[in-house]
Amino acid sequence: MSPRSASVNEELRRRSKERLLQAAVELVSERGYEATTLGDIADRAGSARGLVSYYFPGKRQLVQSAVHRLMHRTLEEALEREPRTEDGRERMARAIDAILGLARDRPVLMRQHMAGLLQAEGFVPCPEQRRLAELLSDTVARHGSADVESDYPMLRALLMGAVFAALVPGVPMPVPVLRAELFKRYRLDWEMGVPPDTEVPGGTSGTDLPCRTDLSRFFATGPEPCPQAEPDRKPEPDAQSK
Repeated sequence: MSPRSASVNEELRRRSKERLLQAAVELVSERGYEATTLGDIADRAGSARGLVSYYFPGKRQLVQSAVHRLMHRTLEEALEREPRTEDGRERMARAIDAILGLARDRPVLMRQHMAGLLQAEGFVPCPEQRRLAELLSDTVARHGSADVESDYPMLRALLMGAVFAALVPGVPMPVPVLRAELFKRYRLDWEMGVPPDTEVPGGTSGTDLPCRTDLSRFFATGPEPCPQAEPDRKPEPDAQSK
């Protein structure tokens, strides 16, 4: 068997990392952060355990990257769903509903994420988080902000505060109440976004989405590439004659 090309090796590494991110989200959602080990994540991903430390400095960084991936892909999906819109108020409504929806649909995962942000190492910047920041900054700009550098951190803080309030053990605030406050602040109509107990395009209820447990669409793994694949190489002349 001929050696794998550099492009195939790069694709295999990318997919290994994707599987680790997905496994981290799944396991922390099921068991919580403390009960999930790096070995568990590697096993669920079908990866060698040494690969985890190759891609991530530790469990906290892996889990934060995984949650930020879920957040930015959930937000991206909400912003770009049909019917697509450039209306800044509608996009702000969709953004708020997307983040509050994660608190509602994945309480264990999001509670663990919020707790992680309060640990000593705190907020860990990563490419996944930067993409989330770009989407939220763009949402603020399209909503009409004249000072995105100030208004984006405020939106981020308000969303984090709402998620925290929705997940406080023993005294959680109802998501519709938190939504109403955020909509009031940003002068949004209740009918925008995905109001509670309504249907999103496609006929699924905003509070009962069948895809809530399906994470695969957020993590681009797919079938393994052919080890001998050389997409840019043409067959040698003598090979064509055989």
